[in-house]
Amino acid sequence: MESHIFSVRTAANREDQVVDYLMSKLQKDPKGILAVIRPHGMRGYIFVEATSQIDAEAILAGVPYARGLLPTEIPYQEIEHMLEQVKVEMNIHKNDIVEIISGPFKRENAKVMRVNKQKEEIVVELLESAVPIPITVKMDAVKVIRREDEKAAEEEGTQ
Repeated sequence: MESHIFSVRTAANREDQVVDYLMSKLQKDPKGILAVIRPHGMRGYIFVEATSQIDAEAILAGVPYARGLLPTEIPYQEIEHMLEQVKVEMNIHKNDIVEIISGPFKRENAKVMRVNKQKEEIVVELLESAVPIPITVKMDAVKVIRREDEKAAEEEGTQ
């Protein structure tokens, strides 16, 4: 099956909402759509891998903040460098401070309590919550903002 990559213009800073809406739409009917790509650091665009331009246009119908499909197909080589960072970074350790970057707790900071590398999941506790409740999230749903060993190294350096 041949696939094509198309660029979708979105409202600036609304790329995540477009991806979320597309994903919920695709769970009901994935007809002709192979992947939805949200490159970090690129504002106003996402990419859709589809079997045809007609399928890509059809899935975008009625999607809020989606401004339409660009008329030309994107060669894979042009976006390949954006995709290499998608691999799950296994460099997350117990006691690291992370920011949740997707899901219902988006933009919340949390402390890593456990790491399950086989399932690619971590158990975190939200820092701002009054009662510490363990939450299981995928490793790719967080980014490390502070390492426990860095904090210890900084304290040793100041003494």
